Amino acid sequence: MMSKLPPSASIATALSGDKLHAPSAERNAEALTDLLTRIAPPTGQALEIASGTGQHITGFARALPNLIWTPSEVSAERIASIAAYRSEAHLPNLNTPINLDACASGWSRESMRYDLILTVNLLHLISTLAAKTLIAEVADALTPGGTLMLYGPFLRDNQTTSDGDARFHADLQASDPAIGYKDRDTVLGWGQSARLIPTQCIDMPANNLALVFKSP
Repeated sequence: MMSKLPPSASIATALSGDKLHAPSAERNAEALTDLLTRIAPPTGQALEIASGTGQHITGFARALPNLIWTPSEVSAERIASIAAYRSEAHLPNLNTPINLDACASGWSRESMRYDLILTVNLLHLISTLAAKTLIAEVADALTPGGTLMLYGPFLRDNQTTSDGDARFHADLQASDPAIGYKDRDTVLGWGQSARLIPTQCIDMPANNLALVFKSP
């Protein structure tokens, strides 16, 4: 799913047992949880694409107990970490992590339908083609009226918004010219092309955005 990333990208480190720890996940967990309490449906099935270490989704499941949460990843190491966090949390609404490459064409045909799908800090780490495929597949995996939330750093009018973002975007493209920050309006257009309805563009800490779409 992802290219080899530069050192400036957030890297998870071993914590204990199979658990991994990502500092970036700890930093934005509170803001993301608060956002989800405002935009998530009250009940139903929720899928997190690229759940990483498992830090986020454990907190989401605890804060929104009426949703059934399914973590997903492509890395066996990350799946083991998610499973370790899940085992420790003892949350009845947190499912076993699934192996899912959400950038692959066709996965939605075999998938159950979800009322909420989200991904955090992924789009800038994958290619334009992969990001467009992900959004198109998600559109087919959502229930009618379901919600998609894309969180992370975005360009505005094809420009970065800080020196730090400019350096990170340059680092990403130096490691792989196909990846890097995507433009906010371009991504909103990809959602519309996939028959999703953009409903909110929310400013988040550290110049990040949350793009929210609804399935018709």
